[in-house]
Amino acid sequence: MRFERLAEALVWLESHVDFERVAPNHQDDPSLQPLFDTLSALGDPHHDYPSIHLTGTNGKGTTTTLTAALLMSTGLRVGTFTSPDLHRVAERIAVMGEPIPDDEFAALLGRLGDVETVTGIVLTRFEILTIAAFLYFSDEGVDVAVVEVGLGGTWDSTNVIDGSVAVITNVDIDHAAILGTTVRAIASDKVGIIKSGATAVVGTSTPEVVEIARTRCALVGAELVSAGAGYSLNANDTAVGGRLISVTTPFANYEDLVLSLHGIHQGENAATALVAAEVFLDRALGESVVRETLGTATMPGRLEVLSRKPLIVVDGAHNPAGMRALSNALAGAFHVDGTRRCVIGMLNGREVDDMVQPLVDAGVGEFHVCAPNSPRAMDVSVVAGALRRRGAKAVEHPSVASALAHAREHSTDDDLILAAGSLYLVAEVRAIVLHLDSHH
Repeated sequence: MRFERLAEALVWLESHVDFERVAPNHQDDPSLQPLFDTLSALGDPHHDYPSIHLTGTNGKGTTTTLTAALLMSTGLRVGTFTSPDLHRVAERIAVMGEPIPDDEFAALLGRLGDVETVTGIVLTRFEILTIAAFLYFSDEGVDVAVVEVGLGGTWDSTNVIDGSVAVITNVDIDHAAILGTTVRAIASDKVGIIKSGATAVVGTSTPEVVEIARTRCALVGAELVSAGAGYSLNANDTAVGGRLISVTTPFANYEDLVLSLHGIHQGENAATALVAAEVFLDRALGESVVRETLGTATMPGRLEVLSRKPLIVVDGAHNPAGMRALSNALAGAFHVDGTRRCVIGMLNGREVDDMVQPLVDAGVGEFHVCAPNSPRAMDVSVVAGALRRRGAKAVEHPSVASALAHAREHSTDDDLILAAGSLYLVAEVRAIVLHLDSHH
């Protein structure tokens, strides 16, 4: 199948079921066999390089990005697969931090179209992107792939790989209709990425989660390294432009590292990424590599400052735990003399009351409510109603652009405008403020 342009290839891609935009139904008998069969028809490209596999309720995108950056700094050729994208689907598949070029992406999707025709196996959109990433990494001859789970762990499309390092950043309640309504149920699903002979890096000291991971490791014959036991984050303080952290890994001790990301949770993510990279290499990274990488780290859409006067900050917090982390970051890193305003919108399936309470508690005085660009967008009136019940001022808008425009119109140089609730919303705000093209 030959696509002359990327646009044609994307039309074919978008013709497949997209569970990221239409909430999936829980399957009684989930199976990864269609992916294994498709990969087999392609010569099993995911076996051509070692992998680091990451999951977690929050922080897995940042931890994936930092782990890859640390490994790249040692001279390794690194592929990354992340989700969701902010502006272009090609962002998800990258080698050495550079997204797959349009012509190569179109050609790759054409090859997968041919395989679909020959095998008769029709995958979902995310499954196609997963296999495209593995095939591209093989074509590019990467030394290691750093792969972020899409949802959960055990039955996620990415779990066809056997990561030599399996990372679980943290576990909280999210996607309850699919993964379960308790931390135990969700953790039990996520530990499914831990395979025989791997090392599991668990970025939380929550006893229940650590115990479930330990049980899984004993079952499959894996090693466990967990926060507070196998490694420790000894300091995690607010600093100019980010955090100041100190970390003891199984291989080295690092004091007073500058991390150019905001939020307590980003200090935790950085420590987990550092340990994951060192466990993969089975050695210390070295002082200069760690300092240079963490000191220049960027993470679009995660506590990202887009402009000043007024200060505009976007964050992809999309569940109650993420909102609590955002609230803590606002208190520590983004003090302003003026009013705090928030452009907010979220997807259905979220606990709206638990989502908005942390922002109200953080002193956000005015909310501009809108619907993210998704079929799963929550009705604006539902979000606004939850805010008003908490005594907050909530103004409803027909679009993200309108909400942002009104927030900016009423703000002075001393004010803060925050955008949060969904990465879809964050993507729209970024595109407007930074004058970026978006191909969604």
